Amino acid sequence: MSVPASQHGVLIATVGRPHGVRGLVRLHAATEDAALAEALGPLRDEQGRMWRVEWRGAGIAALVDGNGSVVSDRDEAAKLVNLKLFAARDQLPEAEEDEFYHVDLVGLRAISAQGEELGVVKLVHDYGAGVSLEIVGAAREMIVPFTVACVPEIDLAGGTVTVIPPAEIEVEGDLSADESVTVRQ
Repeated sequence: MSVPASQHGVLIATVGRPHGVRGLVRLHAATEDAALAEALGPLRDEQGRMWRVEWRGAGIAALVDGNGSVVSDRDEAAKLVNLKLFAARDQLPEAEEDEFYHVDLVGLRAISAQGEELGVVKLVHDYGAGVSLEIVGAAREMIVPFTVACVPEIDLAGGTVTVIPPAEIEVEGDLSADESVTVRQ
């Protein structure tokens, strides 16, 4: 499961633009299962205020504040655009076998198959085409695809990931020009 983490907890959803005139909003889930935003119960925003999500349709939700008041008009909903809603890590269900929350991967020590220290997982990137890990070490930074070939072992209890960096690709030529580009491996 891919869920980004922050100092506020684990990002569950971000409020989008208002939908209609009765306070509904477009809600962008940061989880694979959007229903989790409602199922988790109260979520916190960056100021520590509590909110509940009540889905009204695909991507459309009503927001209820910590006092039980429903956001009831478009102007009130517009003030909440870009509001981020978070959950504590212990609110999340256990990940299935061979699935991981981003928050659980960040901070793990990255080691090579030979046991060499490569650095620490700083970020988990997921832009839709595939997940990658950003690893920051004393000698260098690298981004590796989060695949079994490149990350064959994850030991959450031991705090490590085994990383086999893919072969480096050297590009020659100007990528912004119409001239040809040579790729050497």
